[in-house]
Order: sequence, then C-alpha cells, then structure tokens
Amino acid sequence: VHLVDRDRTHYPADLAIVEDFPGEDLMDLFNRDPRAAEPTMARLADALAAMRRHRAPSFGKVAQIDKGGRSKAASCEEAALGFALRCLAEAASRDRRIADARGRLEERLRELAAEVRPRAEYSVVHGELGLDHVLVDRAGNPVVIDFEELLYFDVEWEHVFLRLRHSEDQYRRLAVEDLDEDRLALYKLTQHLSLTAGPLRLLDGDFP
Repeated sequence: VHLVDRDRTHYPADLAIVEDFPGEDLMDLFNRDPRAAEPTMARLADALAAMRRHRAPSFGKVAQIDKGGRSKAASCEEAALGFALRCLAEAASRDRRIADARGRLEERLRELAAEVRPRAEYSVVHGELGLDHVLVDRAGNPVVIDFEELLYFDVEWEHVFLRLRHSEDQYRRLAVEDLDEDRLALYKLTQHLSLTAGPLRLLDGDFP
C-alpha cells in the first residue's frame, strides 16, 4: 500500500494506491523449489524478528492499541483461555466424543493458563501467518498479505500456528529460541480446539 487518502485530499473520492504482486506465493515456491525459496524464507524470518521487536504495553488489534485502546481481557492468556473454552463448548455440542472429554479438557486448559507467568509487553503478530499468506515479489522479497487482524500479542501464538500449519522442514527456517514453553502449551491446545470447532461448525451449516 503506497497511499491511502480517505480525506479526499488528492482526489474527490476515497483513494488507495496499491502495488500488484503477480506470481506465486511462498508456499507454492517452497513446494516447487525449496532451494529457490531459501532467500525469501530468510528475509521473512528477519521480518518476523523485526515485528517481534516492535512492542506495546497492551495487547489487541494494532489499530486499536496504537490509538490508546485496551483489550477487555486482562492478559493474552486470559483471552486465549476464554476463546478455548468457547471453542470447547461449541465442539462438545456437536460431537459426543468431545462432550465426553469436555471436563478433562477444561481442567487441562485452566491448569495450563495458571502456569503462565505475567508479561508486560506484547509483540506485533500476524495472527494466522502461513506461507500461503506471503507473496514473493520480482526481487524475491516476501510480501505479507491478509494482515487485517494484525495484533499486539504473545509471539508464542504466532509460532504455535506456524508449527501447526507447516512441515518441520518449512518451520525450522522461521523458528526462534527463547519462546515461553508454558504459553506454547496453552496456545497449542487452544488452537487445536479452534481447528476442531471450526470445521464442525461448517459441517452443521450449508458449506459445500
């Protein structure tokens, strides 16, 4: 995005100037030629590191937090726990096997959340980053798309999703050290529950 003009300063209508990136996404490039994808993967890892260094004392959508807003939840782990419990309830209402295990899963979620230590700063994360959400420009640079849900949040959330979404060979190029193991454990179970409840919801609807 090179220009966004909602005040109609440059033209008597809302205006946005964007650049089109034709070609394949990073997932397709990696699957086709892992060696050719290496420089782009390295640049993406650098970009994720820069996002991690950009921090705020509150968590939530970047647009909201940068304007002085705050999340309703007290912490990322509290927000994740609430989300996980909602996903669990929804999945249990649609599948008897999950309903039978609901009590044990809820107990485990609360145990994991209780293990997480407080944190005072939060990093910028994409939220649902996959290599299919990264285009490759003509110079081999990564171009992240679908970032309307950009958040200040625990970076562990991003890496749990990356691990779930990608092969070990793909993820190791983006892996980082010093992640909080307690947060990883909570967010892994949370995202598994989310990825269970979502498809069950679609099956109950008119999704083809």
